[in-house]
Parts: sequence; C-alpha cells; structure tokens
Amino acid sequence: MSMFCFQCQETAKNSGCTLRGVCGKRESTSNLQDLLIYVLKGISSVAEAAGDTDPKTGLFIAQSLFTTITNANFDNDVFIARIREALKLREELKEKHADIINDDLPEAVFWTADSVGEFHAKALEVGVLSTANEDVRSLRELLIIGLKGIAAYADHAALLGHEDPNVYAFLTEALASTTKELSVDEMVNLVLKAGETAVNTMALLDKANTSAYGNPEITKVNIGVRNNPGILISGHDLKDMEELLKQTEGTGIDVYTHSEMLPANYYPAFKKYEHFVGNYGNAWWKQGSEFESFNGPILMTTNCITPVKDTYKDRIFTTGMTGYPGVKHIPDRKDGGAKDFSEIIALAQKCPPPTEIETGEIVGGFAHAQVMALADKVVDAIKSGAIKRFVVMAGCDGRQRSRSYFTEVAKELPKDSIIMTAGCAKYRYNKLNLGDIGGIPRVLDAGQCNDSFSLVVIALKLKEIFGLDDINDLPISFDLAWYEQKAVAVLLALLYLGVKGLRLGPTLPAFLLPNVAKVLVEKFDIKPIGEVKADVAAMMAGE
Repeated sequence: MSMFCFQCQETAKNSGCTLRGVCGKRESTSNLQDLLIYVLKGISSVAEAAGDTDPKTGLFIAQSLFTTITNANFDNDVFIARIREALKLREELKEKHADIINDDLPEAVFWTADSVGEFHAKALEVGVLSTANEDVRSLRELLIIGLKGIAAYADHAALLGHEDPNVYAFLTEALASTTKELSVDEMVNLVLKAGETAVNTMALLDKANTSAYGNPEITKVNIGVRNNPGILISGHDLKDMEELLKQTEGTGIDVYTHSEMLPANYYPAFKKYEHFVGNYGNAWWKQGSEFESFNGPILMTTNCITPVKDTYKDRIFTTGMTGYPGVKHIPDRKDGGAKDFSEIIALAQKCPPPTEIETGEIVGGFAHAQVMALADKVVDAIKSGAIKRFVVMAGCDGRQRSRSYFTEVAKELPKDSIIMTAGCAKYRYNKLNLGDIGGIPRVLDAGQCNDSFSLVVIALKLKEIFGLDDINDLPISFDLAWYEQKAVAVLLALLYLGVKGLRLGPTLPAFLLPNVAKVLVEKFDIKPIGEVKADVAAMMAGE
C-alpha cells in the first residue's frame, strides 16, 4: 500500500486509509508526515540520552507534531522544509553531545538524506506498519497520537509566553520510547503518563488564555449577520484573534468566529471590540458551504481546514502550523511583533457582507471559574434533586451520519440532567431549545476542546464539595465524541484521572487493536456508544 494512516475517527472502514486520506490528505503528504515523526524520534533519542532539555528543541518537536494533526497541514513543501530543519537540529545535537553517540542508539539517529526523492523512499519504510507486532504498534501509536494533541496545546500556550519544560521533556521521552523494546506494562504506563501530561498541558494553556484575556463569562452570542463586510476566523488560536481584532478596529469590517473559535466570544478582553459581532456557521466539516456563503475572507489559524474549494480559494488564508497548497500563508511574528493581516483586511473591504444562514443566539462561557461562581446554586440543585445527573458530551464533531446519535441523546436526556460540553461536538445540540434548571442552562459550554480541562476542574471541585473519595461516585457520566488527536489527549487525561465507564463514539479508535482495546476496556471500562434510549437510561442509572 502507498500510505497507511489511522489516526482519526473517520479513517477508511475504521481500519486505515491506504490510498488517500478521508480528510483529503494525499499519500505523499501522509508519508512525509511519517518521515518527519521518524526524524523527531532521532532527535528525541539523542536529547534523552544526553539529558538535554533545551526548550527550543522541545518547542520544535511540539510544533512539528502539531503540523501532522488531522486537517492541519496539507502542504508537502512545509513537511519537506521541516524534515530538513529536523535533520539539521539532530546533527547539531549529535555534535553537541558527541560523547554519548554510539551504536546502541536507534537508526533514526543516523539516517540522513538530502533529496526529496530520498525522503519519499525512506518514508515508505518508517510508517505505522513498520512495527510488525500489532500490539506494540497499537500502544506506540496510541502514545504518539496522544502526543500530537499535547503538542498542539503546548504550542498554543507557548505563543502566549507559557512553557513547561516537563511537557517538552515528556514529548522527548515518549518519542524515544517508541524506538525501544518495552514491556506492555511499560508502554501502558507511558500512555497514562501522557494522560498526566495532557492534564498539565491543558492547565498550562488555561492559565495562558485566562491570564491574557480573562476568565470566560456567560455570554449570549449572535449567530446572525450585519450589513458590513466581514472576516471569518476559524481554528483555535486566541492570539491571532486578538491581533486581528486590533488591526480591523475602525476599518468598517466586522469579525465573526467559526467552529472552535466560537469560545473567543466568551472572553472579556475581546468584548470591548464593537466590530466583533458573533459566530457564523457550525462545526469545521461544514466549511465548504459556509465559507462560500460568507463572501469575505477566512483566516484559518490552526487545524480543522478541509480541502479548499475553488469558489473561495482566493479569499482563504492560513497561518501558524496550518497550511494548504496554493493558499496564501500569513507568516509568523518577527521580533516580538504582531502578524500582518493587512492583505486580509484590504480584501475584506472589497467583499460583500456575509449571506445570512441563520438568526438568533447561543449561550456559552461556562468554564470552571464561571461555574464555580455559581457553585452554591449548582450544589443546591443537586441536593434538592433538581439536577439528577451531569452528562459530559465533549469532543469533536464530524461528517458521519452516526454522529446524529449525540443530537438524539441531547433530546432524549431527561429535563433534570445537564449537558457539559467543550469542543465542536457541541454543534450537534447547542442550538436546541433544551431549557434550563432553575436558571442553569441545560447545556453548559466550557469552550474549545482544550477547555475540557474546565470540565475536569468542575468535576474535581464537586467531588471535594461532596466529600467523595472517587470521581466516579459523582452523578456524572461521560459520553464523548472524538475525531482527531487532541480529543485523544483529552481521553488519556480522563483515564489518568481515573474516570471509568465512559462511552466513546461514534466508533472506537482504529489504532486500538484488539488486545490493546481489551486491556483498556478491562482497566477503565471504556464502552462504545450504543442505542440512544438504552445509553441514556444506563447513564441516568449511573452505569
């Protein structure tokens, strides 16, 4: 086969994409991503052996992993350039630590090449299937896929000046571990350590975001449009959001969020901009039609870009770790300055206003600080029986019809239950009229996928308030949707925290091959989603 990739939920036949990614990724792109990870393993092996914890190396590894996330970067030139940079960095590390270089280090430490043809040839040898034992392959890939999610969150935090050397050290340790012969127990322990690192990285990013922009507040977000030209910003990067708002102030242009950028509406720092007017559209996978009807330019700040249509190719821009062939890329900041969005602004001023696709408003902003401000009200509602159960329905949305399950669960849940959500999974139910319980909305949106950390904080605080020893004793069930690697990092975080009995769908990950899936099911009681009514009844019964 010419490629093999099974890192996302929509992978072909829930087995693996072998000709072209369901996401639209070409086989050459997939293979170059495999080669980049291979060289990162070489860098990590040298750094680990030398005890080298240079944060520049750690950030390079994190950003490189980030580029390989599903729907992040489709541009072969980017991966070729990164591979060259990675090889250069590895050689610098080898020269710096020449005393520890020996034949016991893995081949990834020594392989080198210069031509693109050699890159492609080597890529075919070092992909996922190069690990013959499927149990070892499954555990290694579960770890690497979790690392990609952690890396994305670490990069977001770093952009706001928050870095943790322990996160970078773990990325190095974990990547190096995949070149070693380890026992199953050792590999499982590393997977759980990835969960611990995911918790710490999400906490770091939460601190970075709230330090810069304040704690999210309960906010009503407009989903209609105004009559001004607009710019649509999608992805996850709040620093890009801030700089775009500053540069568009006074230009007559309105700024709208899309998909995972919706929670930017909840931050106090952004509310002062009168031209920041609301959210346009839904989850990432609908961008093909929604970007067409928006009429103005679109800025993709991180992953979640889909194959770009000709109808809007001349007005979509990428930035950060995101890229697409033939699409204009806004360069990184230089010397502590801001990104230059002037080209996007000039284009917006020539475009007609967005075409309205819906009207009304949605409510969000229920991150941990806001919910804790309502803690007395929430606790009283639990004690009185007004709230019988919380159901965490966080994670990702996707194209598959089976994801209507989450809409139907939201409709079927009794009126004395609360849905806690984060990530774009919310678009399956956040526009339903589900009412409230004593003024507490039945859908509490904490924010982006990384804001799943807020849901963890809320759960742990409730556990403390009620004097419980085990998080699983709370009236909380987990019914999670997943699509890509950041959701896997969140999953590993929950497993590390001891959450048991969570449901995962629409399918269990293809990279959890039978024996590994069995271990996780036995240890954590992970369940596949089932029939709506039966799942709702079981969750309400605490099962």
